[in-house]
Amino acid sequence: MGFERKMLTNGDPEDEEEDAPEEEEEEEEDLVDPLEAIRAKCEETEHCVHYKELLERCENRVNSKSRTAEECTEELFDFLHARDHCVSEKLFHKVK
Repeated sequence: MGFERKMLTNGDPEDEEEDAPEEEEEEEEDLVDPLEAIRAKCEETEHCVHYKELLERCENRVNSKSRTAEECTEELFDFLHARDHCVSEKLFHKVK
């Protein structure tokens, strides 16, 4: 019964816990991941655009068929490799 009195005089602890995550969420929204911005820029480079077009052509070809064993794994890996190579050259200059 003493615990109940303490809750009544001090307020519900759950109300206080609910307020704290909202403050943390607001702070997290202001943070921007530099990796995402660099990836977007790298995807626009000529080298990456070429591999992205190959990947899209493969996806369109595979999606247009009802039965096929073809997958676009190689095209996806080629695109990701090209993008990550570009990102690796730029990312570590942003890291503190």
